[in-house]
Amino acid sequence: MKKDENAGGKWYDQFSKKRTVEKGGKKTEFKPGPKKSFDTPQKVRLETVPFEKDARFVGKSALFDFEKLPEDSVKALENFDSIVQGVCPMNTRQINKLPKDILELSHQLTDQRENRRMGYMNAKEEFSAYLRYFTWWNLVRLTRVFSNLPENAFDLQDGDVCIDLGTGPLTVVTALWLSRPELRNKKLTWYCVDLSPNSMSVGEEIYLSVAAKVRPSDQNAPSNWNIIRIKGEPGVSIKEKAAFISSANMFNELAQKSNLKPDELAKKQFQILKSYSCERTGYFIAEPGMPTAAHFVSLMRDQMIQDGFHIVSPCPHMEKCPMSGLHARYGGTAKWCNFSFTTEKAPAKLLKLSVAAKLPKDRAVISFVYGRLGFVQNASERADKKTDLSLRIASDGLKLPGYRTGFYACSNMGLVLAVGKDAGAMASGDCIQLNLTKESENLQKDKKSGAKIVRF
Repeated sequence: MKKDENAGGKWYDQFSKKRTVEKGGKKTEFKPGPKKSFDTPQKVRLETVPFEKDARFVGKSALFDFEKLPEDSVKALENFDSIVQGVCPMNTRQINKLPKDILELSHQLTDQRENRRMGYMNAKEEFSAYLRYFTWWNLVRLTRVFSNLPENAFDLQDGDVCIDLGTGPLTVVTALWLSRPELRNKKLTWYCVDLSPNSMSVGEEIYLSVAAKVRPSDQNAPSNWNIIRIKGEPGVSIKEKAAFISSANMFNELAQKSNLKPDELAKKQFQILKSYSCERTGYFIAEPGMPTAAHFVSLMRDQMIQDGFHIVSPCPHMEKCPMSGLHARYGGTAKWCNFSFTTEKAPAKLLKLSVAAKLPKDRAVISFVYGRLGFVQNASERADKKTDLSLRIASDGLKLPGYRTGFYACSNMGLVLAVGKDAGAMASGDCIQLNLTKESENLQKDKKSGAKIVRF
């Protein structure tokens, strides 16, 4: 009987062709590794997953378009340090020490807020640091916001009165002059209110220096607005009624020393604004993009809507704020409304100073609301149909499955997670116009946030 050549081996080996590999001059049998199980999950190219759209993309507009800023204003912002130096000169030793002073003041304004003296704007070194760094950044933020407001955002006429509360070095006044050329031609009177006379005095000199470089287009217009400085806090007596009232970075400081709850403080401050107002007034409120400040802005927005104001910007609706920031600082789930833009087009000298102060900044953040009585929205910006949807993007891009990008946004449906095939081109603050192709009640919801998902 012939010996079985496969004895001791597996019976199917006789049907398999042996493979050999050469190693070190010797041939050895190749032994394959374990075969993959068909039960093992395989990687799927997610970009091939069908993308079912819920809406049709109509268009978008930016909140921080740099190109909207007038060219002469860009030059003034680039050289703002020279303007300040002309008003408040510093010697070489003080200039060399400036980055350290900026860093110390930054701590007082952020993580050491509880220990900050309320009169810091009257201290020489702190005020100088604030003027040459924080005021400069605030001008960058505010000019970007003001220049991108709708063309008909302001209803200011010759002889109108404006009030800026907590004016500091007249940052809002200067930013508005820089960003809205049509207002430079108006004969306006500004009542600037602050507890620091020195800050207002220096601020007026800076504003006048800026106005001397950035001229009105109408040669018959006044060379600058009329400035009236008032030492005091919101509520101080002002006899004339204002067509525009502004406040930037003030209410967060009031809240710091107030025993009132945020909603009580908002009601109180709104009543003060009303006492200064005329029948066509507008309120502009801006605060740092942090949860507590954003929550207060949302509360002031509520007061405006209850009093018949139209929200000009940034809200694309008049419904309840879906990003109020309620309890956010305590770990609450509510998101807070804030917008940001990248700083690559910020003044080069300001970016350099930020690095020297160990405060490098790759984006600027702000929370704000602008409401006005009697404002009529342009037809192109209205969502008149049931299927029309306006979304204001209020987050950074989120990496989602399928190699797609999503953004949290606010809308009249509440919080929305907007997902687009080309959403990588979107940015914080963009207003997206969509036409829904699906009933809103049939939209899916994001498990994490509860936001309705809109794919376009």
